[in-house]
Amino acid sequence: MSLYSEYLDEIATRKKDLGLNPKPIDSAELLSEIIDQIKDTGNENREDSLKFFIYNTLPGTTPAASVKAKFLKEIILGDAVVAEITPEFAFELLSHMKGGPSIDVLLDLALSADEAVSKPAAEVLKTQVFLYEADTARLVTANNEGNAIAKEILESYAKAEFFTKLPEVEEKIEVITYIAGEGDISTDLLSPGNQAHSRADRELHGQCMITPEAQQEIVAMQKEHPNAKVMLIAEKGTMGVGSSRMSGVNNVALWAGKQASPYVPFINIAPVVAGTNGIAPIFLTTVDVTGGIGLDLKNWVKKVDADGNTVTDENGDPVLEEAYSVATGTILTIDTKAKKLYNGDKELVDVSSAFTPQKMEFMKAGGSYAVTFGKKLQTFAAEALGIEAAQVYALSKEISHEGQGLTAVEKIFNRNAVGVTSKTPLHAGSNVRVKVNIVGSQDTTGPMTSQELEAMAASVISPSVDGAYQSGCHTASVWDSKAKANIPKLMSFMNNFGLITARDPKGVYHAMTDVIHKVLNDITVDDRAIIIGGDSHTRMSKGVAFGADSGTVAIALATGESAMPIPESVKVTFKGNMKSHMDFRDVVHATQAQMLKQFGGENVFQGRIIEVQIGTLMADQAFTFTDWTAEMKAKASICISDDETMVKSLELAKSRIQIMIDKGMENRDNMLQGLINLADKRIGEIQSGENPALAPDSSAKYYAEVVVDLDQIDEPMIADPDVNNDDASKRYTHDTIRPVSYYGGNKKVDLGFVGSCMVHKGDMQIIAQMLRNLEKKGPITFNAPLVVAPPTYNIVDELKAEGDWALLEKHAGFEFNDDDPKGAARTSYENIMYLERPGCNLCMGNQEKAEPGDTVLATSTRLFQGRVVADTNEKKGESLLGSTPLVVLSTILGRTPTIEEYKASVEGINLTDFAPPSEDLSVEAQPVKIIG
Repeated sequence: MSLYSEYLDEIATRKKDLGLNPKPIDSAELLSEIIDQIKDTGNENREDSLKFFIYNTLPGTTPAASVKAKFLKEIILGDAVVAEITPEFAFELLSHMKGGPSIDVLLDLALSADEAVSKPAAEVLKTQVFLYEADTARLVTANNEGNAIAKEILESYAKAEFFTKLPEVEEKIEVITYIAGEGDISTDLLSPGNQAHSRADRELHGQCMITPEAQQEIVAMQKEHPNAKVMLIAEKGTMGVGSSRMSGVNNVALWAGKQASPYVPFINIAPVVAGTNGIAPIFLTTVDVTGGIGLDLKNWVKKVDADGNTVTDENGDPVLEEAYSVATGTILTIDTKAKKLYNGDKELVDVSSAFTPQKMEFMKAGGSYAVTFGKKLQTFAAEALGIEAAQVYALSKEISHEGQGLTAVEKIFNRNAVGVTSKTPLHAGSNVRVKVNIVGSQDTTGPMTSQELEAMAASVISPSVDGAYQSGCHTASVWDSKAKANIPKLMSFMNNFGLITARDPKGVYHAMTDVIHKVLNDITVDDRAIIIGGDSHTRMSKGVAFGADSGTVAIALATGESAMPIPESVKVTFKGNMKSHMDFRDVVHATQAQMLKQFGGENVFQGRIIEVQIGTLMADQAFTFTDWTAEMKAKASICISDDETMVKSLELAKSRIQIMIDKGMENRDNMLQGLINLADKRIGEIQSGENPALAPDSSAKYYAEVVVDLDQIDEPMIADPDVNNDDASKRYTHDTIRPVSYYGGNKKVDLGFVGSCMVHKGDMQIIAQMLRNLEKKGPITFNAPLVVAPPTYNIVDELKAEGDWALLEKHAGFEFNDDDPKGAARTSYENIMYLERPGCNLCMGNQEKAEPGDTVLATSTRLFQGRVVADTNEKKGESLLGSTPLVVLSTILGRTPTIEEYKASVEGINLTDFAPPSEDLSVEAQPVKIIG
């Protein structure tokens, strides 16, 4: 059977079973067969083949794009004649192919001696921005040889005509409101984790956004109001909290955006989203990638009494009152010039934060990638011509306050800044390009990152990136047909691109399904590093890490840079003393609860950097705090450690990188050894006193300062989704933190989970020690299932060497087997302990899940509706979040414990080594060393 026949069969099945259109083509072999049918004027499949060739072939560096570009070149040169594709139309098709093979063809034509093709090719090239070193080198060589067309192209690039000649952003944009949900809207609503396998198939994945009914309501609204854009709203909440999911924005754009190119299917851009409390920071980045608009509506405000005091309800939460209505179906107007939102002639709110000069450029260019590459291309062209680049783009915002010290994040950004003109250190609010040191791609967004890299014509990792890793943790639990179809292909692509990969495409080294955040934490070998990772929990305890969408990960891999504002910081310190029965997880939850109480319900962490003075806590354990800052809605977090602790953390990182080398994971560029060398260099700087561990200046300015009182923490703390709260906006928020005594020792627990990125080796040791203590009292019986998933294989190996793993095996009713991994997700559980393969497991919700309607107590980070556990008609699923000892005890009891039961179960166990620093770790201001 021919590939084309197989494709037709796939089309028929796809239409019959899923109601979908043909899948876009990326296969060179299939497209070659289609081209043969186009050339055969009598072929019965010729008409459909033309449509597939023109409208259904993926651009960029896909294998199919290379074949398409070459055939278009043949048509332009007259070597092939297709009545339906004139040379002029062939040039138009090339202009929509973005880069890679299409740029090769356009350069071949533009630099040829045939003026009939060189001039039109040059005109198309002037509109392109996705050029790489090999492309620009050809232009420089031709220009140096006196080629007039090459000079003309370079002059156009130096003027940034690829940007200046684009249409301006519309001054008035009419929108029609659609309330997607009340309260915080997680990206799980827009792109559910349990549908992660289909993210790269954009049309298929789009079927999972919100509900089918919602999708049709949006379509109906668009038909009724063709001149208005549907604006999805998080009423009384924040839009896009949780995961850094480009697929969520892709889905919104698919249903409510516009098609990026008439010749590329299912890639839509420019959606409009909004929230009462704005857009979550990471999600807003993904909106920028598509040239979309994200509005902070402020349509519900705190009610105040006659004296100006905030009115609170019986729970102490502020009472909100509606400032203006955005009920579904309301027609509003965004004035992009005045930067205000109107209902008719009535001004509703200032939305200037959505229309900064930089964001306006993203909208004009169709997304942030084009601006990033455009700036780089303009700079190159001006240098090649020996002229000054025209001032086209908005100036980088460089803010410096004389006499004001630097926060930790300001120090990191100043050190890594690229192209800064300021002679004085930059402070928060500055907008700069920075070098990215470490990049992480995770396995359920990785296929999209691969697509983004192909679309921007990137073929190899930027040499300026110190370390990059492709994980396999999100698909570790179940090695099913979906994983087998996606993951090997992903690993091969990323390995060839230059990343260290969890799985060896050649099958030599053992698959490492370690949780990506743990690996990134290990390969971060500089406390002044900037890390970009394809997951909201990219929150390293060394350096500053930003969770990002798949596209931002792609651009970091391709360019080694990222552009962003320097965020404000909130300082977190501790006072008092830890009680011996408290776990560090309780400190993490208490930080959130005490912060909200200190600031009258205002989350001062949202959108800012949390700089926490962690002192002597090692990076492995400190990660528990930084990890949770995603749930605090912070943009990122930085741990401030003393010199000795930082050196110990770097030595531990070195040993774990060496293990990766010993396993055979080193790549062709010796990236892992390079990281060890960088770690040695940093350790030397700290030990010599040349450059101590990162610390903020004592004269730094913070948005707020939070002091956590450890003396107040006397009970295990639980983050409760509060699923039955009468106010729907207060469900699933991560902000409801309750002491265990709230439940009276009688809340039934149906399943416990110890795993995800929130746990470390110490958590596994706590389980073992609790089992030893319980053995002394008699046989151990689990009254609820307990699922244990260590985050890394290193931890398993160390536990085996030390004896604790044998104890866990003794009491387990199931243990993972790498030689025979599960091929199907578990749908029911026995009252036993399950020792699962290292990886994300239940936390992701895309493979293993609790039984519907269960009440789950987990060390995880996710309490979103339907994530870990689905609802039933009779009962809503609950994902309560707490510490390891609390989870273990609750599964043995089958219910939440009393405080007395809890204290007895942890007696004699060292739950944490955390002790607050005895003094403020801030330092006197010193000059900042710029590296770029």
